[in-house]
Amino acid sequence: MLRARSAPRSRSAPHILPGFSLSLGVSVLFLCLIVLLPVSGLLWNLGKLGPADYLQVMGSERVLTALRVTFTAAAAATAVNAVFGLLLAWVLTRYRFRGRGVMDALVDLPFALPTAVAGIALVALYDKSGWVGGVLDRMGLQVAYTWWGIVIAMIFTSIPFAVRAIQPAIEELDPAEDAAALTLGASPWQRFRLVALRPLLPAILTGTGLSFVRSLGEFGAVIFIAGNLPYKTEIASLLILIRLDEFDYPAAAAIAGTLLAVSLVLLAVINIAQTRLQSYLRVEG
Repeated sequence: MLRARSAPRSRSAPHILPGFSLSLGVSVLFLCLIVLLPVSGLLWNLGKLGPADYLQVMGSERVLTALRVTFTAAAAATAVNAVFGLLLAWVLTRYRFRGRGVMDALVDLPFALPTAVAGIALVALYDKSGWVGGVLDRMGLQVAYTWWGIVIAMIFTSIPFAVRAIQPAIEELDPAEDAAALTLGASPWQRFRLVALRPLLPAILTGTGLSFVRSLGEFGAVIFIAGNLPYKTEIASLLILIRLDEFDYPAAAAIAGTLLAVSLVLLAVINIAQTRLQSYLRVEG
């Protein structure tokens, strides 16, 4: 009787990327040199401060005021970006019109434009001598060298993060679902809330979160339009530079380390919330 031949052992599937071990090693080395090495320098200077010294630096009125100005302005800019970022992404994705390519390229302009140039442009626009600032000044409103100027600068530099995060999610929406909801008698608000907005929530969360983190670290565009008045329009990034000019590296590291820790925590929370929200929407869907 012939014995059935044993099936040949299956070989492990080859890696998609040739030379995986070498590529991974080079990637890790690059990450360490570009990201971890500067962060380790920051942590080394931060380690020179004891807990009491750290609390003394961060508990000063000037630092607390700078943090309050930074966080409140970043929150206001993020709220604006959440609304208009969704609107811009929707228009660029769902409509075809003349000048759409130019409009789409303008969204990426803050990525390519140096932030100092953006700051100078915003000052020229919103200062009392500017054509927008002049009109607002006659109305009794002032933008340049105020908290509102900081918000506008943060909106300008962080709006692409919201648009580019939401845009791919809009492209994945199925128009047939909207048509089905229409045939079932759903109102325009119900169609927008349940068919369009609900699947976009993870992307909106990611885009607005990245916008907020980006606004926290904004420097170049803000310092030109803020006026940099201590206890009024001074942001945390500028205060770090001032401490460096004073050769107070531990104090600068304390402020920078705090911003870094907040940013890392926010990014982690955003990733966890996005994953859970996507799972919830898949289950409910």
